[in-house]
Amino acid sequence: MLELVFILPLIGILNLLIIPRDNIIKLKKTALEWSLFTLTATILLWASFDGSGQFQAIINFEWIPGTEPVFGPVLFAVDGISIFFLILTAVLIPICILISWNSPRFLIKEFLLCLLAIEVLLLGVFTVLDLIGFYILFEGILIPMFLIIGIWGSREEKVQASYYFFFYTFLGSVFMLLAIFILYSHAGTTDYQALCGLQIKKNFQYFIFLGFFLSLAIKIPKIPFHIWLPLAHVEAPVAGSVILAGVLLKLGGYGFIRFSWPLLPEASKFFAPLILTLSLLAIIYGSLTTCRQVDLKRIIAYSSVAHMGLVTLGIFSHTVQGLVAAIFLMLAHGLVSSALFIAVTFLYDRHHTRIIKYYRGMAITMPLFGVSMLTLMLANASIPLSCNFVGEFLSLLAAFEYSIIVGVLASLGIVLSAGYSIYLYNRACFGAPSKYLKFSRDLNRRELYSIIPLVILIYLIGIFPSIIIDVVKSSIIFQEW
Repeated sequence: MLELVFILPLIGILNLLIIPRDNIIKLKKTALEWSLFTLTATILLWASFDGSGQFQAIINFEWIPGTEPVFGPVLFAVDGISIFFLILTAVLIPICILISWNSPRFLIKEFLLCLLAIEVLLLGVFTVLDLIGFYILFEGILIPMFLIIGIWGSREEKVQASYYFFFYTFLGSVFMLLAIFILYSHAGTTDYQALCGLQIKKNFQYFIFLGFFLSLAIKIPKIPFHIWLPLAHVEAPVAGSVILAGVLLKLGGYGFIRFSWPLLPEASKFFAPLILTLSLLAIIYGSLTTCRQVDLKRIIAYSSVAHMGLVTLGIFSHTVQGLVAAIFLMLAHGLVSSALFIAVTFLYDRHHTRIIKYYRGMAITMPLFGVSMLTLMLANASIPLSCNFVGEFLSLLAAFEYSIIVGVLASLGIVLSAGYSIYLYNRACFGAPSKYLKFSRDLNRRELYSIIPLVILIYLIGIFPSIIIDVVKSSIIFQEW
């Protein structure tokens, strides 16, 4: 089944290549169909998952046949941690195609090829069990994402934003590559399962951990490595913002969960106080900075910095509930922030501004939008029955177990997130309609189809969290984090 998950988007790319460039409708329908086929395959893969916590659906792939590691056989497999990131990726790609149906005005074929290429690379990143393979796929995502921001961005600063994104991430990844070289020189392999059984000396662990940390902290991003994120979000097209917030930021958290404690336990324990301090700084500073933003996209971008601080807080508390909370919160944030970026884009498409002072009374002129935005803002503020509530509650439990002071400081982020979420909704949707906006057409059917699945998933997972928690917990316990 895992082979099918990889093959379907690749077939979709080949299918797009042979369709004439001027047949725009067929290009869009073809890309949407193959992305939906891939989503179906990932759901079937999840249905066949036995929940034991072991790696399953293993693919043995050879980069160069007949060679020894590093370029020898590479395993691809799924466990309880990676399976839900595959589903998240497969859910967001067709939604990106739907919301971009009328957005790109040129090079439609190339835009759709970039989206499917990102899907293939993300599926590979979340399933590869080799450090070199992880690095290659991790870096490969930069190229189509760089093109999406730089070519199809919305404003003049899009080229600057694409270079910020590319060079920040690439520079950090150089340190990860050096760390992989040090690990290979010490262990003689880059196979993940083989490395998990090795005892690495403390001094080596410190250097290796710092290399991984610099790369993954930029991707999350952690303060002070977050400078590229708001600019990239603001300038990217809506599909780029959804992919960035929904999946790409999760690569940092996934990398920490996959590599830090299993491979480098001593270094992770040594650097945990520093990372927890940076996490608290991200939660408080990110929330306070969100409160003073005037651009709708920047508000959501800075709130992502705060929420991802809770993720690393859970990871480096090194408790079972902390790790479960980190994974759950990443999935929840991927759904909520993606839906918020889509909702903000609905306003931008109608009025061509994201400055919040021009909006007021949108619930009167756009009732469907008002209801959708209310459900998303309540989820962003972690209202009970939403998936964010479950993730943040578990993360705070882990924080209080680690230290009461850490727990209290982390709780400030919850209060502040409720403050800026309610303020944003109140400012944009309540009151008399703004004098700047004479008329606002409500959401059409395509727009509803793109946002309703996310709203349903946000509250479905919040009401039935055991769907995810039981599977994730079994993998964490089985692999002895």
